[in-house]
Amino acid sequence: MTMLPGFESSTPKAAPEPALAPGAPRLREANRTQVCLRPVDLESLLPEDHRVRLIWAYVAGLELTLLYRPIQAVDGEAGRPATDPKILLALWLYATLEGVGSARALDRLCTTHVAYQWLCGGVPMNYHTLADFRTGHGACLDTLLTQGVAALMAAGLVELERVAQDGVRVRASAGAASFRRRQTLEACLAAAEAQVQTLRAELEADPGATTARQRAARERQARVAQALAHLPALEAKKKPDERTKARASTTDPEARVMKMADGGYRPAYNLQFATDTGAQVIVGVDASNAGTDHGQLAPMVDQIEARHAEAPGATLVDGGFATKEDIEAVSDRTTVYAPVQKPKDPTRAPHVPLPTDTPAVAAWRERMGTPEAQAIYRERAATAECVNAQARNRGLRQLCVRGLAKARTMALWYAVAHNLARAIALGAVAGFLHRG
Repeated sequence: MTMLPGFESSTPKAAPEPALAPGAPRLREANRTQVCLRPVDLESLLPEDHRVRLIWAYVAGLELTLLYRPIQAVDGEAGRPATDPKILLALWLYATLEGVGSARALDRLCTTHVAYQWLCGGVPMNYHTLADFRTGHGACLDTLLTQGVAALMAAGLVELERVAQDGVRVRASAGAASFRRRQTLEACLAAAEAQVQTLRAELEADPGATTARQRAARERQARVAQALAHLPALEAKKKPDERTKARASTTDPEARVMKMADGGYRPAYNLQFATDTGAQVIVGVDASNAGTDHGQLAPMVDQIEARHAEAPGATLVDGGFATKEDIEAVSDRTTVYAPVQKPKDPTRAPHVPLPTDTPAVAAWRERMGTPEAQAIYRERAATAECVNAQARNRGLRQLCVRGLAKARTMALWYAVAHNLARAIALGAVAGFLHRG
């Protein structure tokens, strides 16, 4: 209806609806104080096809008398039960394959990672036990390497027809500043001996004093004395007018400064691996503190022959191994394939024997000039360098142990773990696990 001017409707207008106040959002918030009862079964948490199960099956089938014999905790006598060596062995094999090289890191994984928890099976771990086990059983690992290769040889997967050897230089657990000359070492030894005497007098005056400092002082005294003991051999390698420049490390007296793959010079060890070219299985392991590979060929052939009762049919090495002495020493047992050094005289053919060559060296020169030998030699890089690269990827970049014997033990860990992985890849798990 039209309203006349001046008149308004008596109907009141509707008031606008008030805006709704925003409410607080409903959330599911964390409550970490509530008690939850959860049944936990390690078997169900770990997948049936997990690799760690194969590692445990391998370890469970081993003859480990060397590991059980030193255990002093026996039935009927007092003492805390010892940790089963099978658990420690399986833990380190799996950790090596996964690139875990620290005992402290492995200790943490035993409480946070299902696979490591499954291996422990409720047995508590600590890094001291793990670290001591890793370095204290080199003889057992050496036996396991031999037994593992023998199992693969029995399965026809390793024939030792051709073996490729190569060295990998691994940084030592020592700094460059720890290398000192004789005069400095003698002063350090005198200071260390004086400190040991002082701390000994303190202990006699106060029997309740801590022995940690005394132990550290004695260990330093022993390392300095060991460094001095290594100096004569280092001095003998230098020229007479440079012998005063010989230096040894007070941290790791057996480490040597070597030229590394990146061209730099650092304290290191030279770890040697010999690998079957057909199966890429490591058949020999050694360690040295020599900065070159000269002289490493003959000892490895000797080791392979002693381990497996036969020498390799052919041995493939790079130019660093090809010394006339080594070729002469192994020529009656294996055929050496190594590059011939380029002659200084550009007019002389490198593969023509020299008048001074022995029959073995002359045969090596002539052999390496044939296309067949050059084709065989190309297998070296595809084998030895591949194995070295896999070891690098698994953490073999710097040693966390000191001494040549422990460095060799670390190389054995990588070799045994590598061969177990190769057995899995080659489908030889059944024979490898039940070799008896």
